[in-house]
Amino acid sequence: MNMVRMLQETTERYPENPAVIFDGKHIPYKDLNRYVEALACHLQEQGVVKGDKVAIMLGNCPEFVISYFAALRLGAVAVTLNVMSTSYELQHLIGNCEAKVLITADNLAKRFQAIAESLPECRHLITTGGLTPESSFDGIIKTCGTTTDIPALEGSDPAVMIYTAGLTGKPLGAVLTYDNLATQADLLRTICSGTTKDRSLAVIPLFHSFGAAVNMLCPLCIGGAIVLMDRFTMEGIFTTIQREQVTYITAVPRLFMGMLFHDKLKEYNLSSLRLGITGGSPMPPELFAEFEKHLGIQVLEGYGLTETSPCCIFTMPDKVQKPGAIGTVLPGVEAKVIDEDGREVARGVVGELAVRGKVVMQGYYKDEAATVEVIRDGWLHTGDLAHMDDEGYVFLDGVKKRMIITSGFNVYPKEVEIVLDMHPAVAQSRVIGEKDLMRGEIVKAIILKKPGCETDDKEIIQHCRNYLSSYKVPREVVFENEPA
Repeated sequence: MNMVRMLQETTERYPENPAVIFDGKHIPYKDLNRYVEALACHLQEQGVVKGDKVAIMLGNCPEFVISYFAALRLGAVAVTLNVMSTSYELQHLIGNCEAKVLITADNLAKRFQAIAESLPECRHLITTGGLTPESSFDGIIKTCGTTTDIPALEGSDPAVMIYTAGLTGKPLGAVLTYDNLATQADLLRTICSGTTKDRSLAVIPLFHSFGAAVNMLCPLCIGGAIVLMDRFTMEGIFTTIQREQVTYITAVPRLFMGMLFHDKLKEYNLSSLRLGITGGSPMPPELFAEFEKHLGIQVLEGYGLTETSPCCIFTMPDKVQKPGAIGTVLPGVEAKVIDEDGREVARGVVGELAVRGKVVMQGYYKDEAATVEVIRDGWLHTGDLAHMDDEGYVFLDGVKKRMIITSGFNVYPKEVEIVLDMHPAVAQSRVIGEKDLMRGEIVKAIILKKPGCETDDKEIIQHCRNYLSSYKVPREVVFENEPA
């Protein structure tokens, strides 16, 4: 399935259906497709061709959807960047992917401008302040031509690059192909009985592989709609579900728990909801029944990695939900649990989870060594510890690699430790994850100070904020007198 053709075919079938809903405004498919063509034409005029990288650093707004599909329309690779990225992080991300263009919000542009001279390959900056006459982005999509040619695209061609945390401290660009994306785009229809009436509430960022797949590709594949929320409160979520007749919501467990325990839950009409999908970190098993009781919906759990497009294991709605299980493999996916020597272990025995199939990424961009470390004989080694029962249900038992999962985001301690060690008062640092009911884990820093140097937790946290995205910044800092 070619994502560009997918959008065009959906537009031909349902031109008047709302495709994107944002701030109460509805963008029908015919307009969305026209905007995509116009931006693609503009990018083409800037010299973007098949294989080039177009970096997109936007929140959940219509411009993200337009930019994503405009890049693909030219056969370019959409590099979706976290809007929390600092200038320090962007230096590596944009430099590593060799993007020719960066599309971002007006208020985020200064982060790139601060380092632009060191990134000569990124020659074009497109900013947006929203789809208003004052925005240059709006001018592009309303005035540019619509006659761009779609290059020949193969399923194995790269479509998207998403950066994921790396063991060495530098993020790695996971390259996803059109075949990879196709495994995700059809999941709503085939697994969850999706129809054109479905409306997803996109609160998970679209720059995240989970958010893009479940909240954007899935509804656009079948003529449904994406209801975008960039900033939200719990009452704002309830109001939007009620007003826009949202049918399913995808969120991390923390948000679902916030909905469940909110004191004004019963004041809203949420009867349009038929489904919830959670992932990013484990949901407490005892809460699934509570969602059916208080929200009247079944909450399904998905598992995957950026490297698996992302979803590879899912709680099938027509199968028994087993407490503690993350589900069974999706059609076309194989999974096994292996020991340290790569041999498959018996059912019920804990080992490393490995998966194989069309969900597995092409590899890490410009890093063959990291690629062969995780993909061996076609099997992606996830780094997660798990066991499988006799019926093929998968249960997670922890992580093999040093990694922290906080609010659905992966943080490798090494990346944080590198920044901590840059502080003039830090002699040595160690970063660990600490259990947290709402976030799953929080980032905790343990620091040994240099002799004669003084600092405190507030100064350390501010130092980290200068260099790291907010979710990577330690929430707790402790000082020790012995080496960490």
